[in-house]
Amino acid sequence: MVENMVKRLSPIQVKNILESEAQIKLIDVRERWEYQIASLENAELVPLGDFVNFSRSLNPKEKIIIYCHHGARSFNACSYLEQNGFNEVINLEGGIDAWSREIDNSIPVY
Repeated sequence: MVENMVKRLSPIQVKNILESEAQIKLIDVRERWEYQIASLENAELVPLGDFVNFSRSLNPKEKIIIYCHHGARSFNACSYLEQNGFNEVINLEGGIDAWSREIDNSIPVY
């Protein structure tokens, strides 16, 4: 079995990418109630349960950053995409919790 090679980047690395690259798709795979508590600007909410169907609308060539609360659900979403031919997928390590603590403390921690 080939080890999964999901690219994991820290909040500061993701912040730098979001600030420097215009063509990034930012996807939040948490549940709607979580998104209502805390979210990142320009993120598209796609709960993990809806992700497989949603992924059919994605372009395998576009750069995609995925996050959740702590990074586990987003890791699963990234793994799924990579197994289906996507090469530019990034998991926000530590999720929105790490983002709130390291980048923007105005985003609530829950």
